[in-house]
Amino acid sequence: MRTRPAVPSDAEAMSAVLRAIIAAYGRERPSDPDFVLSTYIAHPDRVACTVALDEAGTVVGFQSLRRARPGDPYGTPDGWGNIGTHVSPRAGRKGVGTALFAVTRQAASEAGIGRIDAAIRDDNPLGLAYYEARGFRTHRIENGVVHKVYTVSEG
Repeated sequence: MRTRPAVPSDAEAMSAVLRAIIAAYGRERPSDPDFVLSTYIAHPDRVACTVALDEAGTVVGFQSLRRARPGDPYGTPDGWGNIGTHVSPRAGRKGVGTALFAVTRQAASEAGIGRIDAAIRDDNPLGLAYYEARGFRTHRIENGVVHKVYTVSEG
């Protein structure tokens, strides 16, 4: 497995990852390539968006990091990072998330982001466990969403 920055031509493959997650876990969410492009790959507050590729070069997961701005839809404080992680069910427990977070953590540090917020639905035990294993800790729970924070630096 290897990682690299996401590019616009990855939108279809990243969309397929989201559709596989929806099929496996029943979590309905937007997943079309245009959504992927605007929300992850080409978002104006993007700090990093990284794809993980299997041995055949197929996208099996991705992680995005965006800088939060005033009025952030997740309530994330201005200047913190917002993270999103999506791993194909067929690639779970194979180190994809660990590899992606190593890249994201470095990008956050280089961008001067001191804290990263992850917003996970409380009915997503895999997502909650993933972020907890990376060192994220719960800092608030609102409307069925658990917000976990990771401290990149105290600065």
